[in-house]
Amino acid sequence: MRKSRSVVSKPTERRLGILGDGGLDLGRLRDCLAREPLAVPPILEDGLGSETLTAAAVLFPIVLREAQPTVLLTQRTSHLRDHAGQVSFPGGRVEALDQSPIHTALRETEEEIGMGPEQVEVIGYLPEYRTSTGFRVTPVVGLVRPPFTLRPDPFEVAEVFEVPLAFLLDPANRQRHSREWRGQLRHYFAMPYGDYFIWGATAGMIVSLAERLGCNGPLRP
Repeated sequence: MRKSRSVVSKPTERRLGILGDGGLDLGRLRDCLAREPLAVPPILEDGLGSETLTAAAVLFPIVLREAQPTVLLTQRTSHLRDHAGQVSFPGGRVEALDQSPIHTALRETEEEIGMGPEQVEVIGYLPEYRTSTGFRVTPVVGLVRPPFTLRPDPFEVAEVFEVPLAFLLDPANRQRHSREWRGQLRHYFAMPYGDYFIWGATAGMIVSLAERLGCNGPLRP
């Protein structure tokens, strides 16, 4: 696992409100995630059309490290059909036997990185995120308590790494980019962290959590 060069300071943690001295206000976090995902409007990537989208779900895993909470992310392998080589949350398409977005997120997480459902405490959802690549994704937020052992699937996952939650929630670490996609100029968030470039849907879902927790201003790029 590569080590990041980024450092999060104690003043930054205190300024974010839900963090302090390495701790996490779990009560506030649970309260902020109490609403069902259908009770809030979906987040649309800039310029998204109304074409039929494929249902999917991801796990937004917050790891309760002793020093400070982190977020577990994966680097996808370069040969995958969708989002090859990108930083992402563990997750994937909804299958016929899945009973809910939670089932999809936990099943895919176990398949991709070997983290079983018994290791995750699901605490809520974020708004459905609709991507320009044809997916409508439900982010399922869960808490993970160390220690745990991961078994990444080498076909899908090139690397698993963690980023401090405070770093991801801080608007100062957020960038705005644009690119042309299928003939349209699209705008997206990015959060470079050391050697990792967190962007697109993953960054958008992180910003969604930040807005839910009151850590930033306007949501859309």
